[in-house]
Amino acid sequence: MTTAPQLVVHRDKELMAQAAAARLITRIVDAQVSRGSASVVLTGGRNGNGLLAALAATPARDAIDWGRLDLWWGDERFLPEGDPERNVTQARQALLDAVPLDPERVHAMPASDGPHGGDVDAAAAAYAEELARAAGPETMRSAAAAAGGPVPTFDVLMLGVGPDTHVASLFPELPAVRETERTVVGVHGAPKPPPTRVTLTLPAIRAAREVWLLAAGEDKAEAAAIALSGAGEIQAPAAGAYGRARTLWLLDAAAASQLPRSLYPPASA
Repeated sequence: MTTAPQLVVHRDKELMAQAAAARLITRIVDAQVSRGSASVVLTGGRNGNGLLAALAATPARDAIDWGRLDLWWGDERFLPEGDPERNVTQARQALLDAVPLDPERVHAMPASDGPHGGDVDAAAAAYAEELARAAGPETMRSAAAAAGGPVPTFDVLMLGVGPDTHVASLFPELPAVRETERTVVGVHGAPKPPPTRVTLTLPAIRAAREVWLLAAGEDKAEAAAIALSGAGEIQAPAAGAYGRARTLWLLDAAAASQLPRSLYPPASA
């Protein structure tokens, strides 16, 4: 079921990051109170890392029981462990090394020097298996996700929106965005370096309770306008990213500058 996107527009990217961090703390705490634990999918890039840095900087982070939090990733650059360009490396620097996480609950995507070597498709299949093992019996998922194996019902899945409307490593027109069965795939020949990546697919993304799309900066304005104007997901992958209960676009004023004001209330600005 598609959930209609809700928009929140902040004055600038710093305020957006701080507000998104506060919102994430609330969602995690609520999930831990109601279900005992929480599951979040992180995103890389400047907006994802900005949110993590804002989370690290706020004392409110201590409201989270970090030992009862599962962290996953929406995509990863298929590079050696510890490479500064890997999303998990950047996340550790921004936040993860500063909080008492359970290492067994930090589910990094495989590296190119890991047990699968340079076989990105095998690495993707292994991550799909890890997701399936973590999925509980109550897992809610779309029929498409079910065909490729279960995934946890993530409480929040975050995605940065690229200037070309890509989310995770699902780029316009490439095979990964057309995937309807597998939950994780290897990406070959991505238009943004590095060309080889691992990514969740749209069926896996849509298993999340809430999907948050982050966009800040003038270079994201056209992408946001296209994705929110009814474009198809093959041409504009961000248009195909939505959650089961909620789809939330978090933007700054620059990224929202090409959107019609009818899409969001003046109070958001």
